[in-house]
Amino acid sequence: MPRFHPLEVTDIRRETRDAVVVTLRPRDEDAAAFAFTQGQYLTFRRDFDGDELRRSYSICAGLDEGCLRVGIKRVDGGAFSTWANEELKAGDVLEAMPPQGRFFTAIQPGAARTYLGFAGGSGITPLLSIVKTVLTREPKSTFTLVYANRQVGSIMFREELEDLKNLHLGRLSVVHILEAEGQEIDLFTGRIDAEKMDMLFRLWIDAESVNTAFICGPEPMMLTIADSLRRHGLGDDQIKFELFASSQPGRAKKRAVSQQVAGSANSCEVSVTLDGATRSFQMPKDGTSVLDAALDNSMDAPYSCKAGVCSTCRAKVLEGEVEMEVNHALEDYEVRAGYVLSCQCIPLSDKVVLSYDE
Repeated sequence: MPRFHPLEVTDIRRETRDAVVVTLRPRDEDAAAFAFTQGQYLTFRRDFDGDELRRSYSICAGLDEGCLRVGIKRVDGGAFSTWANEELKAGDVLEAMPPQGRFFTAIQPGAARTYLGFAGGSGITPLLSIVKTVLTREPKSTFTLVYANRQVGSIMFREELEDLKNLHLGRLSVVHILEAEGQEIDLFTGRIDAEKMDMLFRLWIDAESVNTAFICGPEPMMLTIADSLRRHGLGDDQIKFELFASSQPGRAKKRAVSQQVAGSANSCEVSVTLDGATRSFQMPKDGTSVLDAALDNSMDAPYSCKAGVCSTCRAKVLEGEVEMEVNHALEDYEVRAGYVLSCQCIPLSDKVVLSYDE
């Protein structure tokens, strides 16, 4: 089970008015643990006035850059992102879990694939890592990136994307869509909605040629784009997505119906295995998640977003019945195999056995 390790901040660069790029270095003994796959993220933790906050930020470096780098955009009212943008400096130490996430496809050096990416705002960070790695390690593949922002001044990595286009001529196409600034082509002005998606596929993108599509951004944008991709012939196995926030139940919401529930008491006996050790405790059946109950019982269970968006708290139910209220991180086959997001896992039966070690 991943645990937190110290990372030294070796460089911090102002990317836009509201975003910084932070370069990090693990200790020598932790270097192997921080080897990453393109598209993965790091979960950081820090105490603010006695409260521990955990936040996840995507790695924006390519596999061949030889460094660990994340982009952090300031969020209004966000304690961690504001601190990182205003106070974090070179020489500071951050605590982070090793890289996690499955927002990627395996690289095949001999493949000639056509990739399509959609990014909104700071959703560019994992996609930048994917783009760099694909262009370097799949020399026959091409990538079209549709990048939505409010205005030119808020575009993260604008110069870096232009450099990549020039370095890999004919293999990377970048379409900037700006909500608040007009452009010469009307198609590239405004929000990404269903109508604009139809126009993109009609005028700019050949849907039939796309092997894999990546989407990273706010939930409404992701849902609109994913629906359009399906309508234009892409299957769910061709669509990879990463969300920033969650307000609605996501894919493969699991509702287990138990005949025992109606007659059971209002508590559940839970057994949780973590790092080879098993602990049992009673928890109320009042909508409390298994993760929160485990934390209340002094277990160092892994988590980050607590919103069903990341997969940091992924575990497997070995016995009992549960309900996942929100799931934007697990694939359908994982849910069928019994895996859950423990932050969204609500017990239904009188006994639940769950393991983080599977």
